[in-house]
Amino acid sequence: MSVSTPILAPVVALVAWSLVMWLWMYATRLPAMKQAGMVLDPSAPQGQQMSELPSRVRWKADNYNHLMEQPTLFYAITLTLALLGEGNGMNLTLAWAYVGLRVVHSLVQALINRIEVRFVVFALSSLVLVALTVRAALAL
Repeated sequence: MSVSTPILAPVVALVAWSLVMWLWMYATRLPAMKQAGMVLDPSAPQGQQMSELPSRVRWKADNYNHLMEQPTLFYAITLTLALLGEGNGMNLTLAWAYVGLRVVHSLVQALINRIEVRFVVFALSSLVLVALTVRAALAL
């Protein structure tokens, strides 16, 4: 079965953005580890050594991890909408809105990490995800 629908574009865009954050994470983490003279210790408790890095470096990794969490629901619901043939119109607009809000969330977290701002952006993206889910449920 071949499925071609516009809603797949925001899916690919969010995956691509996640990979940008992955690159940014290592582009900042590896030099910081070198500058700190860090020697990786496999027996250290998980996260202990990374917590020694400057917070501005850790913010990128934190955001990358966030992109592996709630967006998985976005992938599931957008792929469902695609399979239902509901991947255009308002659903497409909502999907792009979700991607845009996640990119803004990433930039806020990676650059200034203002929790109040991050929360508002996260809440808005969550509401968009709820809207997509309701629209998929109604399409079933």
